[in-house]
Amino acid sequence: MERREEMKEAHLEGDRTGKDEEEEQTGGGDEDAAGMKRKSADRKCVPGVLYLGHIPPRLRPKHLRNLLSVYGEIGRIFLQPEDSQVRRSKKKAGLSRCDFTEGWVEFRDKRVAKRVAASLHNTPMGTKKRQRFSSDLWCIKYLHRFQWTHLSEQLAYEQTVLQQRLRTEVSQAKKETNFYLNNVEKSAHLDKLKKKRQRDGEQVEEKTWDFTQRQTEEEIQKRRKKKKKEEDLVTQKHLDKARLIQQKSQSNASLLAKIFNSSQSERQQGGT
Repeated sequence: MERREEMKEAHLEGDRTGKDEEEEQTGGGDEDAAGMKRKSADRKCVPGVLYLGHIPPRLRPKHLRNLLSVYGEIGRIFLQPEDSQVRRSKKKAGLSRCDFTEGWVEFRDKRVAKRVAASLHNTPMGTKKRQRFSSDLWCIKYLHRFQWTHLSEQLAYEQTVLQQRLRTEVSQAKKETNFYLNNVEKSAHLDKLKKKRQRDGEQVEEKTWDFTQRQTEEEIQKRRKKKKKEEDLVTQKHLDKARLIQQKSQSNASLLAKIFNSSQSERQQGGT
């Protein structure tokens, strides 16, 4: 009986130790899972921005989101509208729609953005022929170390530059109109003075404006031809003068040669 009781106690102790070991193992697994979750939470996804250099007509941000959301989670999208002058010309032609020239797309993960830029660049936008925008190609570039704040800053800077240019143009137009109105008032005042002096019988001196009119193209060509002829005459005179000097030098050289030759022959005859 004592042996049976001892065996039962040993069996109970073994069960207790096995349970303790299982609890320790399960506790270690829970700690590992919690650590992995913490690591994944600490490692945040850095967003990446793609630049689109070509936007087909009638393509809107919702279409772009539908096309690119298949490859990954998309954040913000911005498409640059056309210039105001282009829109005015389109309105005059009867087209009321507004198209876009370029765009930027933000992906939540920059690794996904890199893969999308590498795989979709210079490929058709639509996978099927009947699909919309199938005849257009993707023109995508990944912007390295580019953030969405950079885009907003650039757009704000361009807007301020545009406003400043408009202000300068408006101020210049105001200056020109004020100058014109002042001159009109001055001319009206001078006309009144002139009429008053004429009524009083005073002599009025009329001012004349001396100015030279710009020459026409024919006059310019005639002046150039005349100048060229004069230069040719001067060069011909110089050539004639140089030719005469050369002839005189040749005649003097022949005369000297005759003199020296005659003197040498006389000496030879005297010696003989």
